[in-house]
Amino acid sequence: MEDTLILAIESSCDETAASVVKNGRTILSNVISSQIELHKLYGGVVPEIASRKHIEKVNQVIEEALKEADVTLDDLDAIGVTYGPGLVGALLVGVAEAKAIAYAKKLPLVGVHHIEGHVSANYIEHPDLEPPFLCLIVSGGHTHLVIVKDYGEFEILGRTRDDAAGEAFDKVARAIGLGYPGGPKIDKLSKEGNPNAIVFPKAKIGDCLYDFSFSGVKSAVLNYLNQAQMKGEDVNRADLAASFQKAVVDVLVEHTMQAAKDYHMDKVAIAGGVASNGTLRAAMEEACQKHGYKFYRPSPIFCTDNAAMIGVAAYYEFKKGTRHGWDLNAVPNLRLGER
Repeated sequence: MEDTLILAIESSCDETAASVVKNGRTILSNVISSQIELHKLYGGVVPEIASRKHIEKVNQVIEEALKEADVTLDDLDAIGVTYGPGLVGALLVGVAEAKAIAYAKKLPLVGVHHIEGHVSANYIEHPDLEPPFLCLIVSGGHTHLVIVKDYGEFEILGRTRDDAAGEAFDKVARAIGLGYPGGPKIDKLSKEGNPNAIVFPKAKIGDCLYDFSFSGVKSAVLNYLNQAQMKGEDVNRADLAASFQKAVVDVLVEHTMQAAKDYHMDKVAIAGGVASNGTLRAAMEEACQKHGYKFYRPSPIFCTDNAAMIGVAAYYEFKKGTRHGWDLNAVPNLRLGER
């Protein structure tokens, strides 16, 4: 069987990334240009600035990815690109670039769902992992609990009703003066604190066992800070961060274990930016060991936004016969499972 080489492009938020992927599992290159330092000045991602930076960087990143993989555009079999969800201006840069290369080189164009890419990151380092399996997807904009029935085929069991887990991390980090990006900073600070110092609420959704809600715990943290300020009391930020993180992680793990039991899944994976959180990874591994489930997680570099995961997802879409035309557009609110 001949090798299939795919050039993948990712530009959905504040990382400009390109990767060359062989046969869906072998990463020949994975180049990421991050804008974190730029957006730190503003306390979060500024969409207009992100779009402009993508335009500046996208050609350089692609050239570097091809060079690192030791291939040329003539060696490729297809171009994969994230077309949603994400920031519309940022997505458009990647989509336009992918269409231009595909048109110039007469290559098939494969649009990829960003969240499906995150799930596919698990295939990179786990050659034994095949669907079906249960996957918890946790990122800045999404919290989903899904059964991966086949490559690119999902059954959504639960989703967040309000804030995503990563969004809650960012808002709490801002409230306690940690700045952006919030998730990694809370994870780091919480190592110095006592996770049982403060008991924060863990929301249960009555009509759906597997749905999530994180606005309540976020509000509880803000109320705690306001009350301390009014009373003139000092706040132990490390204890606060650790206790907040525990409340979020406990809910994520409990829902996942419940779903694995109810749906008789013996393989459990995590995906998305928050999947790089050390406390979540350790808690999920411990829970899976306790229940006898096999646990899969990508390395942190493949949890945050990257093009390698997009190349993996694009490969399986390409093999299924998915092809997009020159009318492929950015879809900022693309839902999981939508095409």
